[in-house]
Amino acid sequence: MKERKKKESFRGLEILLFAVYLAVLCYFLFFAENMGRTFTEREYHYNLMPLKEIKRFWIYRETLGLWSVVLNLVGNVAAFIPFGIFLPRLYAKCRKFLLTMLFCFEFSLSVETIQLIWKVGSFDVDDILLNTLGGVLGFFCYVVSDRIQRRYKGKSGHGGKHEKKS
Repeated sequence: MKERKKKESFRGLEILLFAVYLAVLCYFLFFAENMGRTFTEREYHYNLMPLKEIKRFWIYRETLGLWSVVLNLVGNVAAFIPFGIFLPRLYAKCRKFLLTMLFCFEFSLSVETIQLIWKVGSFDVDDILLNTLGGVLGFFCYVVSDRIQRRYKGKSGHGGKHEKKS
């Protein structure tokens, strides 16, 4: 009974952390003025050619500065790693690689579409690729941590497969 309450409390904490992560992510994707997310510019900006912006950032990395390159390329990947970790932890169906990858892609596509419609940021197919890559990396982090956790539980005798029941 005590173990069940502990699991329920931990699950509630995970859900809360996921909600906070999504709120912070949405803030930075749609509202952060220091990230160029303002409503003052009312033009559509988009890139539909895969790898075009990634290539541009790499070619002009010295002109743009290291911070801009890291923020765009690494930031788009890193921002979605938690998404790829939380999905399989919270939803059993997402413990399958392809399903998690699809949800990461769909969420990123939704974000980019909203940015286009609201005219904040830009719709960039490269961002979708980088965000999806981040979600996939997050999924692999989940898989590794899950295997470590299962191995630890199995060896320690706390909930492992080999635990004897009285």
